[in-house]
This record gives sequence, structure tokens and C-alpha cells, in this order.
Amino acid sequence: MWTVILTLIGVGLLIVLLEILVIPGGGVAGVIGFGLMVTGVYLAFERMGTTQGLFVLSGTVVLNIAALVLALRSKTWDRAMLKTNIDGRVNTIEDGAVKVGDVGKTVSRCAPSGKALINHMHYEVHAGTEFINENEEIIVVRLEGNKIIIKQKSLLP
Repeated sequence: MWTVILTLIGVGLLIVLLEILVIPGGGVAGVIGFGLMVTGVYLAFERMGTTQGLFVLSGTVVLNIAALVLALRSKTWDRAMLKTNIDGRVNTIEDGAVKVGDVGKTVSRCAPSGKALINHMHYEVHAGTEFINENEEIIVVRLEGNKIIIKQKSLLP
């Protein structure tokens, strides 16, 4: 019986630690792990008596706290963290490279943002509230800092 109880508690603890340190999201694994530990403690109380059950319960609590402290103090978080810096930027428009009235072609669907080829350069563009399909001719209607506002050329008068 001890084997079953200790196995339930050990597997439950392992699943809870995986939930905390590795598995992203929902908490389903944590609930399952906690349920396994509770089942192990319940079996200890039912099959071994109150005294043995209290020993198992207190041992499980101490083991959980110790495992959590060791897991959080270890280098696990350092190995899991993203350490690279993202230095890319959206549009870097040189002065005069794009002007109001310039014509280009969409490279991707603008719904309402997308990519366009203007003056032989790729830029992220914004079509306001309209949707423009890929490979449509566009015209630059406004510049707001690094934001290029476009319209579909065939829809202009």
C-alpha cells in the first residue's frame, strides 16, 4: 500500500512542478497533480489510520514546499527565459524616400495593415478602414511619422 501512496504523491508532485515550470497556460496538469497528491493522502488516512495519515499529510506539505523552493532557486528560470534582444523596428523611412502621391503595389493583403512595395522598398502600410488585396496598385495619401497611409489607386477619382 505504501508503494501506491508514495507513487501517487510523487507523480502528483512531479506534475505540479511541470505545470509551474514548463507547461504554459490552463492549469489542467496542476489540478491533476494536486488531485493525485490528495488521493495519496486520502488513501493513507483510510488504509493506514489517522496517525499515519497525518505523517503522510505533513510529509507531503513539507515535500511540496521544499520542491517548490528548490525549483524556483535553481537555474531553471534562466534556461527557460528568452535572452535575446529584439532590435528590429517597423518602418524606418529615410527623409524623402516616401512622399505623398507615390505609387506602389501591395505585397500582402492590407486588412487594414499590410506590406507594400513603394519606390522599390518594402514598407508596412495602413489602409485606414478599407481592405486592399495583394498585388493591387496603391497610392500614398498621408504620412504620419513612420506610418504610411495608403488608398487603392483604382478607387481614387
